[in-house]
Amino acid sequence: MTSSSALSPALLLPRSCRHGASSMKELQTLAPISPARLPSLLQTMKRPRRTPPSTPPTPQTIHRLHHHRRRRGEKAVSVGQSLAAETPEWVPLDLAESELSLPLTFPTGQTFRWKRTGPLRFTGAVGPHLVSLKHLEDGDVAYCVHGDRPDGAGARSALLDFLNADIRLGEIWEAFSASDPRFAELARLLRGARVLRQDPLECLVQFLCSSNNNIARITKMVDFISSLGRHLGTVEGLEFYEFPSLDRLLAVSEKDFREAGFGYRAKYIVGTVKALQSKPGGGVEWLTSLRGLDLQDAIAALCTLPGVGSKVAACVALFSLDQHHAIPVDTHVWQIATRYLLPELAGARLTPKLSGQVAEAFVSKYGKYAGWAQTMLFIAELPSQKAIIPSHCLTIQNIKRSKDR
Repeated sequence: MTSSSALSPALLLPRSCRHGASSMKELQTLAPISPARLPSLLQTMKRPRRTPPSTPPTPQTIHRLHHHRRRRGEKAVSVGQSLAAETPEWVPLDLAESELSLPLTFPTGQTFRWKRTGPLRFTGAVGPHLVSLKHLEDGDVAYCVHGDRPDGAGARSALLDFLNADIRLGEIWEAFSASDPRFAELARLLRGARVLRQDPLECLVQFLCSSNNNIARITKMVDFISSLGRHLGTVEGLEFYEFPSLDRLLAVSEKDFREAGFGYRAKYIVGTVKALQSKPGGGVEWLTSLRGLDLQDAIAALCTLPGVGSKVAACVALFSLDQHHAIPVDTHVWQIATRYLLPELAGARLTPKLSGQVAEAFVSKYGKYAGWAQTMLFIAELPSQKAIIPSHCLTIQNIKRSKDR
């Protein structure tokens, strides 16, 4: 199918944030489907299709987790005690699909803690709140808060902050489109791709897991770390937890992480947690304070932590520290840049110096929201998306450069 109105199921799957060819290959085999089928699917299905949970921790790990919970006085929760049986109260979020597309936001490698729990429905934890989001038949977004005594007002406020809802996509896309004909067409086809504003600690730990890794393994590691936090409930067979505190993470040894399959990343996670704990005022406060720094100062500060390089630092800056012009650069982003922004560097080997040039090129083109523009351009470059995006969208930039010469 080559119609521009088709959507790819690849957009319903997670990808790592610029983490290597293996993640790209996981998306290449998916064939596009028409969005015309989605409304009828929502009407005819009796209930959402269950998504199988990721690989659970080892029995030894489960035993240790239950032991820790008993020591803290927590009750073990059976997988059978699912919140899926409840009747959720869906509340409009006052965000149209053009301002928030769930499939273009959550499975794009920004976070690995949100799960697909139904057609056009995703569930995750925002602080202590367990929340589901879904698209209504008219495309608008609604949410529900799970639990026996949900804090509706608190959850809504936290959710809007998490979604960067005070930033209006329409205004940003209009400015980009005025200066870039290719972006204008892509914005129409891939509208609603939003950059999240995550908790900095949660974001940092996730991207420490992502280094030189693939989607399946990243998700398994993040699920393990999440399970160290307070259990919030089970939705459609998937368990959800509040992200563990810094003190809770400090109680996990490098050996524990290695036994859970973290490999060399275990050392970096433990080292970073200890480094954060030693910060004046506490690590959480220190991370949050980076939101007030210039981008380069924030990245430099993050790079003092064990295992944090420039790419991981840029991801954390973009997805949690309000650094909207941060550009995480890897080989895929490098290919985008040399094709559309820096053609004179095509064929060169990516180096730290050239990574800086790539970031500068994006900022020069798109300004203070360059990281948001890069997110959409990356999605458009996925092989599954190239099959459904009109060919002139992929060539208009090359034509424009030829005329400029």
